[in-house]
Amino acid sequence: MGTKSSIKPLKPSLKEQIRYITFKIDSNKEIKDFSNVNKAILNHISKFIGELGMAKAGPALIRNKWKPKEQAGMIKVNRRYVDHIKSSLSLIKTINNQRVIVKSIATSGMINKAGKSIGG
Repeated sequence: MGTKSSIKPLKPSLKEQIRYITFKIDSNKEIKDFSNVNKAILNHISKFIGELGMAKAGPALIRNKWKPKEQAGMIKVNRRYVDHIKSSLSLIKTINNQRVIVKSIATSGMINKAGKSIGG
């Protein structure tokens, strides 16, 4: 007797609502390595909002949106924590022992629309 179990898709109102924050890094030297940027940003976010906040916000840098020439990238985050993430970005002073200023450029619910602000 085979029972057919089908999982119903989530209603749109129950799905996690995501925002994409684009950012730009101002520095004297170009930072080419994505992993250094990723580690520095996630460490600063963790210091600012803590481990529980990190779990709820779910920040993730999008690797294929990192533009080393423009020093710009994109972070995916839960919509309720957009302001927390923007605040923590503004507090970053160094990446890989290099003085930097990180600015948030735009926020959008669509990755393509957010990508237009960094040329991608």
